[in-house]
Amino acid sequence: MTAEDELLLREAETITTAIGRMFPGLCEVVLHDLRDPDHSLRAIENNLSGRTVGEPATELGRARIQDPDFPAVVQNYPNRFPDGRAAKSTSIGIKNSSGAYVAAICLNLDISVFDGVVSGISRLIATDEGERPLHETLRARTVEELHGVAEDFAARRGRSAQALTTADKRELVRTLEAQGFLQVKHAVRTLAGILGVSRATVYNHLRT
Repeated sequence: MTAEDELLLREAETITTAIGRMFPGLCEVVLHDLRDPDHSLRAIENNLSGRTVGEPATELGRARIQDPDFPAVVQNYPNRFPDGRAAKSTSIGIKNSSGAYVAAICLNLDISVFDGVVSGISRLIATDEGERPLHETLRARTVEELHGVAEDFAARRGRSAQALTTADKRELVRTLEAQGFLQVKHAVRTLAGILGVSRATVYNHLRT
């Protein structure tokens, strides 16, 4: 044991306590002294796993002890508490100036407490796609968009807007009306110009 190692462990213990107390009931924070793998657990804050000081290192901790090149941070991996509750864990290794791992801070977030919240949100945001009578867009339509929709409609039929058949013009007028375009100021006049018909004809297409 060196003075440097002990200093690192004391500082890590301060961090362990602070993080654990920031998330009471949610996140267990454990400090392992990797110099003594058989009794590595040095501090535990917000105890959710039921472990006690002096217990041995986990498999991940032993792997880190054996390999100095083991990743310093293993983040957001799935885990489970002894009683089966789901957890999300992150393990942070701490090296001394010689490059040897001397400690690890492990965070174990109890994600089981969010199951009900996630289920409730899923139900809240669910939509019934089959229930809507027409497509709805929650923003104001514009005359410029009307031009674009009409031109696209005609292009798909290999014609200009004015060369559309009467049946196609009637379909286009009704489509635009259903999508809210004909509520825009001057929309009927604009559409009549696009189609090369009178405004009366546009209104007639809506009625027939």
